[in-house]
Amino acid sequence: MSLILSKRGHSKEDDFISFTLRKEDNDDEDKFEDAYEIIPAAATMNLKSSLEECTTGLYLFLNNRFSDAINFILPWSKNSIYHALIYGILMVVKAILTFDPQDIEIGMTAVKEALKTCNSFRRKDKMMSFSRVVNKQGIKAVKEEELHAEVCYAECLILKSTITFIQEETVLGFLKSGVNVGLSYQIFKDCQHILARIPNNQSKTYKHLVGGIKFGLGAFNLMLSLVPPKTLKFLNIVGYYGDREVGLTLLYESASGSHINNVLSIFTLLFYYNYICITFGIENGHHSSIEDLFLIYLRKFPKCVILKFFQARFSMLKGKVETAQLTLEECIFIQNEWKQLDHLCYWELMWCCIFVQDWKQAYHYADLLFQHSRWSKAMYLYSKAVLLALFPSGFAKPASEDMNALFLKVDNLRIRFLGNSVPVEKFVAEKGQRYGTTTGWFTAQPILEFVYAWSGFQVMSKRLHLVSCWLSIIDKGEDILRENPNKEYGTDDLSLLNLLKGLCLRYLGKYSTAEQYFNRVIQKEKLLKYDHYLVPYTYYELGILYYLKGDYANAMKNLDNIKNYRDYSMEARLQFRAHIALERIAKKKVI
Repeated sequence: MSLILSKRGHSKEDDFISFTLRKEDNDDEDKFEDAYEIIPAAATMNLKSSLEECTTGLYLFLNNRFSDAINFILPWSKNSIYHALIYGILMVVKAILTFDPQDIEIGMTAVKEALKTCNSFRRKDKMMSFSRVVNKQGIKAVKEEELHAEVCYAECLILKSTITFIQEETVLGFLKSGVNVGLSYQIFKDCQHILARIPNNQSKTYKHLVGGIKFGLGAFNLMLSLVPPKTLKFLNIVGYYGDREVGLTLLYESASGSHINNVLSIFTLLFYYNYICITFGIENGHHSSIEDLFLIYLRKFPKCVILKFFQARFSMLKGKVETAQLTLEECIFIQNEWKQLDHLCYWELMWCCIFVQDWKQAYHYADLLFQHSRWSKAMYLYSKAVLLALFPSGFAKPASEDMNALFLKVDNLRIRFLGNSVPVEKFVAEKGQRYGTTTGWFTAQPILEFVYAWSGFQVMSKRLHLVSCWLSIIDKGEDILRENPNKEYGTDDLSLLNLLKGLCLRYLGKYSTAEQYFNRVIQKEKLLKYDHYLVPYTYYELGILYYLKGDYANAMKNLDNIKNYRDYSMEARLQFRAHIALERIAKKKVI
């Protein structure tokens, strides 16, 4: 198929711009032809034309024409449910990217207006659920337009919960977000129930309804499947259960369809496989069916900066670091409108340089982030400090940059959510105080710890040469610390290197030796003074080692030990990882 932007008739009823799919002989691929430079505004709007025009707006967005997309969608955002939804999505995305207070306020206003617009199209008797209406009055009592309004309203609730959480940063904001999420989930479930009772509908708008419900339920199933049961109870979502496979299947089906929510579905899948899988250690983040689907989108939108960004991430996770760097540099080159997208690329480029031990270039990207990005000044400053520590003596260091001063400033730059620090920021702030006030530590120690905290060793696991290079650094550090032990931190420092050495050896397939190093950390537990996170994390890595060996009993035993530890750095992340690992082992045992 080729994707053609066609201008329809000039009557008031049909005066709008839409993208249409045209079948070509023996050609199953979608090809994209760029949009017109000037797109006339629509004179009238119904459900069908709204969906077509919003699709046009999304395609403008995917062609990096962000302002054009926003300006195209905005005029009807108070009179059309899909215009309201898409405009809200674009404004929330911008707010998340910039973290600018003004953009966050604009995002919140857009979402509130979107909810108001969608609400005006919903069924008037909102006290009675659709299910009860059908039970009392029959399926014909429900109009398709009302179902579309419900789905759009549910998606807007998710947007509101997101922007509320960012804007308020309080427990009250957290609770408000939870209420909106719960209500949204119930709406999607109700709509799914009704859809199952509607006879096959061949209308051109029906597929958008089905795709939206699949996206909503798929995203919720996926999200809830990652949350440990105890946390679910705390979030007051008792009774809800997420099935990961169901969620992924629904999202894949939604992303494969031709409807307004397919882009959100593919982005959700890409984020899951490229980031969530790595952070939580769920499984190998490469699924051929997802990558094949991704390539269809990339062929359709070859210059889309967001898709190119994920292409770079795919390359990185395959160990093709140099390819990832080239693609990320291309991402920076192909768009100039939303500079915040460049910041995402700087972050990944920094890691590419760290993986190949190009400290100077990695520092350059960390410095760019610190100067221009609002996301995490604490993280960027800490990155600069740990990289400065690796510059050889006599090497030209940046002017007016003092490593110890940078370490000590990290604590003052932390962001707070719900009155608490972001866990990883709290971790680097504590480390900044340690490295900024003491001497005698191995110069590569901060970067080793930093790489582990960001799952860097797992990212490098497909490139064993890189793992071996980092293992040599660890070996060198082990020799230095044994020759000149630090009285205060000596046990903690060596235990960190033992954990990381065991991890590298595990990736290199040397399971027996890796197990010995993991056990060294556990044996020193009572001698640790500060880094108490090392033991529970070691139990996790040891549990994964046994899982890889097929010894599920010992794997579960070690993972269960994590429950005995409290109040250590990055605790919540490890609880999520352990929950997912135990769930995976339970499925293996059943098989």
